[in-house]
Amino acid sequence: MNPEITHVYFVPGMAAGKEIFKNIRLPKSRFQTHVLEWLIPEKNESIELYAKRMAERVKEPNSVLVGVSFGGVVVQEMAQYLTLKNLIIISSVKSKKELPTRMKFARKTGAYKLIPTRLVLSADNLTKFSVGPRSKKRLQLYQEFLHVRDKRYLDWAIKNMVKWQREEPMEEVVHIHGDSDVVFPIKNIDDCVKLEGGTHIMLLNKGKQVSEKLIEIIST
Repeated sequence: MNPEITHVYFVPGMAAGKEIFKNIRLPKSRFQTHVLEWLIPEKNESIELYAKRMAERVKEPNSVLVGVSFGGVVVQEMAQYLTLKNLIIISSVKSKKELPTRMKFARKTGAYKLIPTRLVLSADNLTKFSVGPRSKKRLQLYQEFLHVRDKRYLDWAIKNMVKWQREEPMEEVVHIHGDSDVVFPIKNIDDCVKLEGGTHIMLLNKGKQVSEKLIEIIST
């Protein structure tokens, strides 16, 4: 094994598969990339236990862990079980304080419990929940990457996104965020590497810029 190679593990956004990272380019001479696709949660599994199962799939110490959107929440929970070189989140949140008003309302009222059945039945609704109800082009772009339609997973993921309990950000988290993100508006986000014009799907339509930011952060 080449000791100079840095292993980078990616966790995708809610219900998304590995294809969401197709536009992320890291030099193969320096990085080996891995995508940790979603596991189906056990019945009533806590996010802590789920994160431990996900963390067991990271095989190299001092790896880089990158999570997108809800995947960003999960990698922060995974980090407690790992020794990492970097912990990076993209288009995500660092604590429950950064959640948008609609998610805080859903947590308070329990309204999130009404969402899953519709999402399982409708790819359109799943896409809108994942990326925000904006342009048709963006919805279509993201929709082709949403593969996980398992009802248990969706129920679990929505509940744990809305009810995430982290009070304060972890010191080691580096946060890349677009200033045009409508799912997690920039006005609620503190201390991030801002990407101008970046939306919640900037991984797809600004892959070059996101890749450059990742390389810069990991190389620092």
